[in-house]
Amino acid sequence: MIQVNVEKCMGCKACEKNCPMDAIKIIDKKAKVSKECVNCKTCIKVCKFDALSEVKAQEEIVVCTNCGVKCEIPNGLFGACKRFVNDNGSLVRSRPLQIPEKTPVDKEKIAISKPLITAVGAGASYPDYHPAPYIVQENIDDYDVVTVVTEAPVSYSSMMVKIDTNFYIGDEGALVRRDGKVMGIVTTEQYGSHIIIIGGVNRVKGPDGMLVVKTMTQLGNKEKVILKIDNGAVLELEVGKAPIINGVKDEKMRVGCGGACCGLFAKHLGQLIDEAIILDHHITGLFTKHPAGAEQLPYSGVTPVGRLATPGRYFFEHGDGWGGTNIKEPIEAIKSIDMNYAKPGMKILVAETTWRKVALFSVNEEGKPVQIPLTKELEEFRKLAADNCEDSRVSAMYYAGVGGSARAGVTVDPIKLTQAVHKGDAVLTIAGAPAYVMPGGGITFLADVEKMVEKPFNYTASPAVVAPIEYTIVKDKYGDIGGHIKAVRKMDEVIKEDRYQIIRLEKSK
Repeated sequence: MIQVNVEKCMGCKACEKNCPMDAIKIIDKKAKVSKECVNCKTCIKVCKFDALSEVKAQEEIVVCTNCGVKCEIPNGLFGACKRFVNDNGSLVRSRPLQIPEKTPVDKEKIAISKPLITAVGAGASYPDYHPAPYIVQENIDDYDVVTVVTEAPVSYSSMMVKIDTNFYIGDEGALVRRDGKVMGIVTTEQYGSHIIIIGGVNRVKGPDGMLVVKTMTQLGNKEKVILKIDNGAVLELEVGKAPIINGVKDEKMRVGCGGACCGLFAKHLGQLIDEAIILDHHITGLFTKHPAGAEQLPYSGVTPVGRLATPGRYFFEHGDGWGGTNIKEPIEAIKSIDMNYAKPGMKILVAETTWRKVALFSVNEEGKPVQIPLTKELEEFRKLAADNCEDSRVSAMYYAGVGGSARAGVTVDPIKLTQAVHKGDAVLTIAGAPAYVMPGGGITFLADVEKMVEKPFNYTASPAVVAPIEYTIVKDKYGDIGGHIKAVRKMDEVIKEDRYQIIRLEKSK
C-alpha cells in the first residue's frame, strides 16, 4: 500500500497520470490513494517531491511473483498488468488459454505460395497501363497459377536496417548521413540490436534523392555502405556480415539483457560469486536482488550506480563503455557497499552481457572493492556464457508501398488487386522473397533482402529504387480482378526464349 506525505505533495498529478490501476487521484491538490492500489510503486518512481512511500498492507493480499514488480493484490483485484487476479487468496490467470481453431489445409494457398518466376531480369512496361512484361501461367497441384512480374521504379521506398550490436551508435531520432547528406534516421532499439531506416519518399524526392536510392540499392544488394550518425558512430554496414562500429568489428551480440543474464546463468553464478552486476545499456542486472539470484544467494549489500526499475533491474545511461553504458571502468558500476550485509572477502563480479569483458572484485576490511584476478572457475564460466552469444550481423528489410506502376501492369482494377492481396487470394513476393503486407489501406510491405535473388535491386534517375515485384494468383481469380488475361503466357513459352537462369532462393540464415 502507498501512503502520502501531504506536506510534500504538490498535487502535480504525475502519480495520477501514471498509475496503471487508476488507484491514485489528486483531490483538493493532494494525492489520495484508493483500495485498488496494488503497490506496484509506479507512483513512487514518478514522484519528484518524495511525497509517496510504502506501508504494510492492512488487509489480506497475495504477492504476485510472475514478474519483478511483485504487486500486492487485494482480494478480487487484478495486478498492474491485468493478467492475474486474487481469487480468495489464490492467484488466478484472468483469461482462459487461447488455442487456435484447427482448420483444413488450403491447397490453393500452397499452390500460390511461391512465384512461378521472379521479377529479377524481367524488365518493365511503360506507360504504366500496359500489361506487365511477364504474365506467366503454369499448372501447380491441379491449379492454373499465374504470376505477374515487373521491375518497377518505386519512390515510396525505405530500407529498414537491423544492426546487431551492444555498442552505442547514436540517439533515437538522430540523422543518418552519407558523405554529409541525410539518408535516414535512427529509430527504436530492439533486443540487442539497433534499427535505422534509410530512405522514404520525402528523402527520395529531396535534393539528395539519387544518393538515397543508391544507398538503399547497395544495402539491398548486400554491398558495403559507410554511414555516419549525428553525434554518434561511424557505421560500416554490409548485409549478412558483422557490423563495424567506429572501426571495430562487433562479432558477437549479447545473450540477453543484464536482468536476463541473471536468470539464464543463475545456478552457475550462485556457486561462483557473492554478487554480480551485469552491465547493459537497457537493463543492468544486480544478481542477489534479481528473483533468480535471490533464490541462490542472500542480498550482498551492493548497490549499482543506475536507476532502480524493479528489484534486481537498473537503468544505466548509454555510452561507449562496458555493455553500451557510460561505465568506462568496471569499478565505476559499484555505487556503494553496505557492510551491514556485506563481509570482507566477498566476491563481486562485474560483466558485460556479451561476456567479453569481466572483472572480479573482493571487498576489503574498509568495505571497498579491490580488483583481483579472475578465478579459473569464473574464466571457464565466462567462456560458457560467451559461447551462448550469437554472431552479430547486419540485416535489412525492404520496406515500401506499391502504387500505380506496380499495379496497372497487373490489372485494370487496381482496388481489386489490393483487396486480393489483403485477402490472401494474391500473394506478393519481392525478388522471390515472401513479403509481410501491413494491414490497412494500400499495399505496404516488408521483405527480407537475404531471402531474395542475389542483387535484386537497381535504381533509376527518377530517382527511385527499381524493385522486383511479383503477384501470384490462380487464373480464375486473376480474371475476376480485371487481370490482363490476354497477356498471359504459358511457362513453356517463356522457357523457349532461352533467357533465364535457374536459382535457389535463400531458405534460412
